[in-house]
Order: sequence, then C-alpha cells, then structure tokens
Amino acid sequence: MSAQVRSQGKRVALVPTMGALHAGHLALVEYARSQADFLVVSIFVNPLQFDRDADLDAYPRTWEADHALCAEHGVDAIYAPTPPAMYPEGFATKVMVSGLGQGLCGAHRPGHFDGVTTVVAKLFGAVLPHVAVFGQKDYQQLKIVQRMAADLNFEVEVVGRPTVREADGLALSSRNVHLDPEQREQALCLRRALDRAQELAQSGERDVQTIKAAAAKVVEGASLARMEYMEVVDAENLAPLIRLEGPARMALAVWLGTTRLIDNDALMG
Repeated sequence: MSAQVRSQGKRVALVPTMGALHAGHLALVEYARSQADFLVVSIFVNPLQFDRDADLDAYPRTWEADHALCAEHGVDAIYAPTPPAMYPEGFATKVMVSGLGQGLCGAHRPGHFDGVTTVVAKLFGAVLPHVAVFGQKDYQQLKIVQRMAADLNFEVEVVGRPTVREADGLALSSRNVHLDPEQREQALCLRRALDRAQELAQSGERDVQTIKAAAAKVVEGASLARMEYMEVVDAENLAPLIRLEGPARMALAVWLGTTRLIDNDALMG
C-alpha cells in the first residue's frame, strides 16, 4: 500500500508502537499526521527485544482499544504483523548498532537493542516511510535508530518528540498499569531525581558525580524503589560524562516491584 501511495507523490509517516496506546503515543501520531499525507501506525509486540519471557507475556495487549484510538486520530493504516510473519522459520538475521547500545539500558538488557533495530529495519522495509516518529522517553532507542537509519542508508527521517507526562510528572508508559497505588506514588522519584539534577546543572554545578549523588538520594528516599542505573551522558554519542561541558542528558532506570521504569531529560543543551 505504501508503495502505491509513494508512487502518487505522497509523503508517508510511520509511528512504530507495541500497542497499549496512550496519550504519549497519540502525541506522536498527531505530530506524524502533520508531517505526511499518509499515516501508518505499526502495532507489534516484538519478542526479540524482550529479555524476560515474563515481561513479554505480561505486556498489555489492547487491540480493540488501539484500533479505535487510531481511527479517532486519523491514522490511515495499521500495520500489525504476527510474530511468525515477521520472523518465519529459519529467520537468522539481526541488525546491531555498536557503541550506542552498550551502556544505559543496553548494559542491563542484553540483546534488547538488537531486537529493536532488527524489527525497525523490517518495519521500514515494509512500510517505506519518509518519516518515522519516536518518543524521547526511550532516548537511547531513538539515537540508536537514527544511527542505524543513517548507516544503512534508509531514506527515512527519524524524528524524536518530547516525553509526554502525567500532570504530576510521571512519564507515560504502557507499563504504568502494573503499578499499585503506592508504587505509582513512589514512581515520581524518577521525575524528582531528574528535577534535582537539572536544578544543580542550572545553578552552575558541572561535576557529574556531585549531580548523580544528589539525584540518587531522591530515588533512595522512595522505599519501594530499586535503582538499576543512573547515568549522565553526552546527548549525541551517549558516552558517560565526568563533567558537564556541552549537551548532556541524565537517564535512569528504576524498579518498583516487578515493574521497570525508565526516564531521562536534558541537563544542558
């Protein structure tokens, strides 16, 4: 279908998702709608990017609600392949981006980003978009996909859009539904840790260890939270920083019970 649309000189946009659509996804859809004549949303819970079977099994699947939301927001087509269609018997290829995927989430989820880049490459090949829109909540994923698209000469503009948050600051995530009320309240420690880091950076603090220590205390103050990592990295190459001297982001992953949440924000630039 996309090939036919492209042959008519129309611009195609893709918003890749794993379903369980929420306001964060819909913000990406609205932006993509403004960038193209034909808008595709993909819905595929990608088994290659899950490092735990339990996480894959528990990932929310809300097809009917997702379909209705897409219809309400002007989506022209939904691409929802099955796992056997994406990865038929004998499938033996993966796409790997070196460097960018080694730290942050990549250090704790072996193979995760190989699964992401493999499925996104297949989505690009199937949908043939001119532009693909991703959220900045998964900032490492965004930078990896941008690198892959450039390295493999995909003629796709990969655009990142700001994280959409609840009124109290919690980043929207399909995994938030797994939080009980007390965990949901304590999940605000991620946003508050980022706020503390930004306060220090904006006041002139440049030593990363000082900034991380102050932000870590915020997370430690949440009794149910277990921090997986907290890093300050270069905003482009994601290399860990010792001092703030240019565009930088703080990123962290925190467990609340069996739910893993991530967040990030700019410190400089």
